[in-house]
Amino acid sequence: MRRLAAKGFLGLLLVVTLVVYFIPEIFITVGPGEAAVHWRRFFGGTVTDVVRGEGLQVIFPWDELYIYDTRVQQVERSLPILTSEGLMATAVISIRFQPDRNLLGKLHQRVGPDYAAKVVIPEVEGAVRKALGGLDSAGLYTRSGDLIQDSVAEVSEALAQNYLQIDDVVIQRIILPEVLQDAVIEKARQQQVADSYVYRLKAAESEAARLKIEADSYAAYNEVISKTLTPELLTWEGVRATKDIATSENSKVIIMGNGKDGLPVILNSD
Repeated sequence: MRRLAAKGFLGLLLVVTLVVYFIPEIFITVGPGEAAVHWRRFFGGTVTDVVRGEGLQVIFPWDELYIYDTRVQQVERSLPILTSEGLMATAVISIRFQPDRNLLGKLHQRVGPDYAAKVVIPEVEGAVRKALGGLDSAGLYTRSGDLIQDSVAEVSEALAQNYLQIDDVVIQRIILPEVLQDAVIEKARQQQVADSYVYRLKAAESEAARLKIEADSYAAYNEVISKTLTPELLTWEGVRATKDIATSENSKVIIMGNGKDGLPVILNSD
């Protein structure tokens, strides 16, 4: 009896030891922003139709659970670019991407966990080199951003076939040889000066046109008024003005009688 009890105890101890030993292989935690792909050793390999979510996941100890970061990821790369002048420049780009969570099993089966190095970076670098290759130094500064955006659509379509999503490709900076940097800066300064001159010229032309319109308006007005002004009308307007002055609160001396043009004479008026 004691021997049986001892054997039973040893067997139970062995089972507990095995369970404790394999706990890290059985109970696996999937963290925030992560998802996992289950690989079954004896029942079909990679599970492509079910993606394990966040939290505690339980599997057989002989299986594997591959954890992927499904959040937006960013990689910065420096690419050598040969300009049309035959000089070597450097484009520093930033790539933002993420895996398609719903197709994570297929991504794992086709590409694997190192998909960034295998697919994303080579595809984007190839597209950037194709878009920027052959530009001159000034073109790298002025046109590179637009050309990169045009190439992102092609890259996105290619990566979608590998169950990946490209959010954006941004040029952080363009590094040129020092001699080219000075030439580009000087060319940009001259362009700004030329643009400023054109702006001032257009402003002067607009102001001249405005003054001409204003002068023509005054001339037309004076021509119309001069036809209606008669000595009698001017005298009548003078009488009305004298009346308004006489009734105002300002101190004044008005001498009634014939002044110049037959109007009263006003002295000490404010």
